[in-house]
Amino acid sequence: MGYRGRLRTPPVLLADPVVRLLRYAVRIPFLLWHVLVHLPAILILMSRPFGDLRLRSGERLGHRVVRWWQGGLMRVFGLRVRRIGTPMPGAVMFVANHVSWIDIVALHSQRMMGFVAKREIAGWPLVGWLAARGETIFHHRGSQESLGGVLHEMLARLREGRAVGVFPEGRTRDGRAVGPFHARIFLAAVEAGAPVQPVALRYGAGGSAQHVVAFAPKESFFGNFLRLLGEPSRPAEVVFLEAVVPGDAEGRRRIAEIARERIVEAMRP
Repeated sequence: MGYRGRLRTPPVLLADPVVRLLRYAVRIPFLLWHVLVHLPAILILMSRPFGDLRLRSGERLGHRVVRWWQGGLMRVFGLRVRRIGTPMPGAVMFVANHVSWIDIVALHSQRMMGFVAKREIAGWPLVGWLAARGETIFHHRGSQESLGGVLHEMLARLREGRAVGVFPEGRTRDGRAVGPFHARIFLAAVEAGAPVQPVALRYGAGGSAQHVVAFAPKESFFGNFLRLLGEPSRPAEVVFLEAVVPGDAEGRRRIAEIARERIVEAMRP
């Protein structure tokens, strides 16, 4: 089920190999510095007692430094993040469209949340290691037993006043349409009475580069990672939309429909 107005994407132009090599020459040293120098400092600040310190805004220091590091990683990849709208505080389920691994980085740069992600991510170089330390809840796709455990953990976190992040499409897409939302994942929000805030992730002006950021057919994580590192600089918009309150919508299926409708509308050119 794609949305009615599919994204208008211009033809993909092959970048000049020399220009791409120049981007790698600039960005790879920055990436190494970000990982080898900044990351150890971040891990220290995330650990106790530093990570539990509260800033004037009420945010934990550990959460703030995660957002700082993820925002820096977006800049290394040439993605200029712009936030539109405001993420809700406290116990919230954030739901977003899903095109690539970098969606998690984009969302984490704006708000700390424990993501539900496929178990395979845990084995990805660097990203999997960071995901485990970013409160990620890993799910074995296709396993009802695993999904039950995920829902239980999400419910516990929401009742503790913490935020969780979900990609209700269940998998990445090609960036040209938003797929159907699986309603069962919204059960945790219904039982916890927590609001669901849809988030539209738009890459390029007006979402024109969704298909570029998305995984190409049969493209591996490393292939996508390396390709994105050499892409031209472009904006990345994280659009926080009007929340859906369980009491205002009857049942998880209706919440899923409303959340998807709001993201689809935000993705229109």
